[in-house]
Amino acid sequence: MTSACPGPDLGALTGVRSGKRSYYRAYVRSDERTQRAVRAMDTISRALVRTHEGPRGLLEEVVRAAAAHLEADWTILALTDGHLIGARPRFLALAKGETAPVDEAEALPGAVRRELGAIRAGLAVRTADDNPWVRVPVILAGTNVGALVGLHGLVADPEPGDLAVLRILANQAAVSLHTSEQYLEGQGLHRRAQQLYDEVQAQARDLALRTHELHRLEKRLELARQRELIDTERGRIARELHDSVTQYVLSAGMAVEMARGEAEARAGGDDPIHEQLVTAKDLTQQAVGQLRRAIYALSRRQGETLASLPDLVREVAEHHRSHLQVQVRVEGEALSLGVDAEHDIARAVGEAMFNVALHAHATRAVVRLRYRPDEVLVTVADDGCGDPVVLGRLIRVERRSSDGSHRGLANIEARVADLGGRVRFRRARIGGVRVEIRVPVPGEARQPGLIEELARGDGTQERE
Repeated sequence: MTSACPGPDLGALTGVRSGKRSYYRAYVRSDERTQRAVRAMDTISRALVRTHEGPRGLLEEVVRAAAAHLEADWTILALTDGHLIGARPRFLALAKGETAPVDEAEALPGAVRRELGAIRAGLAVRTADDNPWVRVPVILAGTNVGALVGLHGLVADPEPGDLAVLRILANQAAVSLHTSEQYLEGQGLHRRAQQLYDEVQAQARDLALRTHELHRLEKRLELARQRELIDTERGRIARELHDSVTQYVLSAGMAVEMARGEAEARAGGDDPIHEQLVTAKDLTQQAVGQLRRAIYALSRRQGETLASLPDLVREVAEHHRSHLQVQVRVEGEALSLGVDAEHDIARAVGEAMFNVALHAHATRAVVRLRYRPDEVLVTVADDGCGDPVVLGRLIRVERRSSDGSHRGLANIEARVADLGGRVRFRRARIGGVRVEIRVPVPGEARQPGLIEELARGDGTQERE
């Protein structure tokens, strides 16, 4: 005895029953549902590639496709409160005959607002009423996050195939809303990251500024410490000069004056020795004046003295204005060479001015301080009777001198050489000798200048 296997239920597959007289009408309705499903899928497939419009464009297409499939008077796609908080829009509603869904609850009729409120409240299952609402949940990761509902206008109730189409549309909406939430969250994180980056940059700039200020304070503290040591040493030297050297010079002046008086009493004013003693007396008086000015300068605190190189040069020139017409000219933007270097340059200028006052028989001197991008040029020119060639030979003799006397030019050269510079003697345009002192600028103090300044050579003629 054999049992016959039942064949496939063609009626269930095709949606029609061959035994019915309304076979053709059933076939037509089935074909219409299939066409509506195909149109809905086609609408969604076209919306999926419009990513540049954002998630709203896809959601609107979902609502329109569902409305067309159900021939619905109203179609609603909404999210439940508390789910996908960052997703926008929260709901869309489309009336029959309209093409643009709305997202304002105030514009909806009362029955539609009640359905929207139920979705927002999370009421997935509602009591049946007279209105033929069709509802499918929006599921994301197994959680009901909303619903797609429609007040359908179909002749017959929607079949499982219709509900399957709606579920497909709802799933597309869920993915789009989830993507929207993540996109908005990513934008928020990007803005926050940009804000934090800007704050870090601002803090970095503030830290760099404070670090720069700290370095400046450290330099000022170091300078203050050096000045304190220098003040102590200056005071000691001033006391030594006042208590010993000045007294010896005064005693020598008194002895010369006594000798001059005796020479004048014996031989009268025509005696050559008398003239030499008068000269010696004048020199001792000048030496005492120089010592007193030096003691006064050394007795002043370092904080009260002029710190910059231009001020130091002006102070050196001021010591010689009693017997010379001195001009000081400064060109360019002053650069810091360091306290020790600037004092060495000022002492070298003082040596040169002393030589002018003592040997050149000059009436005028011009001191020019010129700052260049890579060096500092100091010139001391006079209108005296000196010869730069003779001075060049004299400095070579002074280098070999070992008795400590007549080393003014060699001292200038030694000070400048210690700074990496050089000294030259040239003919001054005002008639006498021009002493040129060139000292390179340390790398950390250099400032970029114009190309013309960098390319300018040493052969340019300075004007006194």
